[in-house]
Amino acid sequence: MILSLFTAIRFRRGRRKSGMVSLISIVSTFSIAIGIAALIIGLSAMNGFERELHNRVLSVVPHGQLYPEIGNLDNWRDIQQELKDNSPNIVSSAPFVSFTGLVENGSKLGAVEVQGVDPVQEQQISALPNYVLNDKWSSFKADQQQIILGSGLAKSLAVSEGDWVSLLIPVSSEPNQLKSPRRVRLQVQGILELSGSLSNNIALVPLSDAQNLLDMGDSVTGLMINVNNLYQANQIIGLAALNLNENMTFNSWENSFGFMYRDIQMIRQIMYLAMIVVIGVACFNIVSTLVIAVKDKQRDIAILKTLGATNRLIRHIFIWYGVISGLIGSIIGVILGVLMSWQLSNIMKGVESLMGHKILNSNIYFIDFLPSEIHFLDVLIVFVTAMLLSLIASYYPARRACKIDPARILNSF
Repeated sequence: MILSLFTAIRFRRGRRKSGMVSLISIVSTFSIAIGIAALIIGLSAMNGFERELHNRVLSVVPHGQLYPEIGNLDNWRDIQQELKDNSPNIVSSAPFVSFTGLVENGSKLGAVEVQGVDPVQEQQISALPNYVLNDKWSSFKADQQQIILGSGLAKSLAVSEGDWVSLLIPVSSEPNQLKSPRRVRLQVQGILELSGSLSNNIALVPLSDAQNLLDMGDSVTGLMINVNNLYQANQIIGLAALNLNENMTFNSWENSFGFMYRDIQMIRQIMYLAMIVVIGVACFNIVSTLVIAVKDKQRDIAILKTLGATNRLIRHIFIWYGVISGLIGSIIGVILGVLMSWQLSNIMKGVESLMGHKILNSNIYFIDFLPSEIHFLDVLIVFVTAMLLSLIASYYPARRACKIDPARILNSF
């Protein structure tokens, strides 16, 4: 093996005698490098999207919700205690009130999903308070006529902190009758800075204020639930709901935002498939390189065979020849891919400044930048795959080198 590796290295150093072999070898090496770099960058971007989905979206929305099949939840404190005592996989729970309304500022109107939350318990179940600008959550209290608006909604209504808005709440009416909505004046206590559609139609009011606005007494719409395993939220919350003493309906984040996670995983699988195809095409350029190299080195092969070299040695020499080309391309690709992935966000900021607009619109996507997170397991998988394909691509030309007849070749010179 050492002799075959040494001979392959000497053959590669002598390849410059043939300009065609040299050119094809360089092209195949850099094709592998570019393919590997592109795949590492793509996989790192998918890892970044998954991280931001977990840290931004799934940290501010509850993992699940429990609510009665009909009406409001009256004995929510008992159920909260029951979950704490009998469901070890449920980390925390908090009551909420949810209703739809309109927010009015002058002639501007915006539909809004109003969430009544307990300011203290919300901090225990969600990272939502961390996204309220200027630390206004600390002064978010009941009985103060306060409301927190999502940044997208505040922008469309042209309001800022301290402004007053009108909240229009629908009032239930008899059949064939239409009652005017209830109008309440509230002061914008803070702005909730969340990217994407989350900030376009959300408003927060203290829990007791929401109960008073809807004349609910001490009832709530339901309970927000956080679990210890985010990706098994459906099973955990479903099992907890079955074990309660009364019939409860539940849903989880997978119903509302699961499509984002599934899309990321689907793209990741597509990229792994693309990895095999792209690197495979690049690696099989090695076939062309080795076929020409075998043709170019016929005399050297014939001399080696007359000196006693076996077909096994010749085969190993050219397998090493191809593997070395794949190794060089793979190392260059890994270095290039890791460096670009490391600075991907900054690179995209530079591209956006040159283009003059954002690539990811924060009104549509849940982030407005291109994230990146390098997983060295992905890098290792890409590298090993490239090396395996280089090995497979080297086998056929190496077998052809074994079939060279030394007598015929040497007699022709």
